[in-house]
Amino acid sequence: MTPHPSALTIAGSDSGGGAGIQADLKTFSALGVYGTSAITAITAQNTLGVFAVEAMPPALVIAQIAAVLDDIRPQAIKIGMLASSEVAAAVADALNGYGGPVVLDPVMVAKSGDMLLTEDARTALVTRLLPRADVLTPNLPEAARLLGRDQAETAAETEAQGRDLLALGAKAVVMKGGHAEGPTCIDRLIGADTILTLEQPRLATRNTHGTGCSLSSAIAAELAKGATVGDAVARAQVWLHGAIRAADGLGIGAGHGPVHHFHEVWA
Repeated sequence: MTPHPSALTIAGSDSGGGAGIQADLKTFSALGVYGTSAITAITAQNTLGVFAVEAMPPALVIAQIAAVLDDIRPQAIKIGMLASSEVAAAVADALNGYGGPVVLDPVMVAKSGDMLLTEDARTALVTRLLPRADVLTPNLPEAARLLGRDQAETAAETEAQGRDLLALGAKAVVMKGGHAEGPTCIDRLIGADTILTLEQPRLATRNTHGTGCSLSSAIAAELAKGATVGDAVARAQVWLHGAIRAADGLGIGAGHGPVHHFHEVWA
């Protein structure tokens, strides 16, 4: 019997359910992929902010990943919040020998503005995990911080920073356009020889909590189902646009509410 496609998310827990592990598992399920998880940190948060963060012991992170890889063997892995340099190094060590695609979302700041990644963890992410990424998915502020630059303001600057991230080892980079201005949200998939521009109308809503986590996990889900990187990114963007468009209908929380992961499923 051929096993159902599965994916592993390695990320932090969001008690509010809109981002992190919870968003990733919802995304996997919405896109028809069996989800497994390894929790790197526990956060106390809701739609209004992050109130506490506790990184998991590195040995426990390794044990979670090993337990999944030894038995379920996911077809793709998504990496999100890492919290500390020790956890980042532990994740890198735990992935030795894994040959499937890895999507790395360099989570640094929550939607509320709270910092989720220490400076030494950023360094570990760049040196240990970025070269392992088949797809890197930074927003514009994250790309700038990874490179130690000012945030890109133009298409040319965005593409240049994407190419510089390729030079650090990522095989492909999705420069997300959610933090840019204008009526159109433009994501740019930058590979060694190509640039694919993906556009969607920018939606007027504050309920965008978990968009980065959900996009990266949607890409991982599509890769787990056998899609090429280009197709996976394009499908993920269309799906996320639908989740954002339906977000106001959820009515969750008093702050930055979550996107609607099950907009194609719930009546």
